[in-house]
Amino acid sequence: MNTTAQDLKTWLTDRIAFYLEVPADTISPDVKLVEYGLESVYALALCGDVEDEFGIEVEPTLAWDHPTVDALAQLLEERLAGAPAA
Repeated sequence: MNTTAQDLKTWLTDRIAFYLEVPADTISPDVKLVEYGLESVYALALCGDVEDEFGIEVEPTLAWDHPTVDALAQLLEERLAGAPAA
C-alpha cells in the first residue's frame, strides 16, 4: 500500500469531521482533537476505522497519544512503512 502523508491527513480529517458532524475544511491538522470536542467513544471508533482501513493494529489511546491530525498521520505513515511506532 502506497499511502502518502497527505492521503492519510485527508482520510483522518474526513473521518473526524464525520464524527463531529462538521465540514472537513473546519478541521485544522495542527489543532488538538479534544479542542474540537472529540469524545472518547469517537476516538475509539477512529481506532477501529484505522484498523479496518489500513490493516494495522493501533492502541485504543491512539487519539490521545497523537492528539492532532498531523501527529496521527505521521504515526500511521511510519506504521504503514514498517517503521517502529513511537
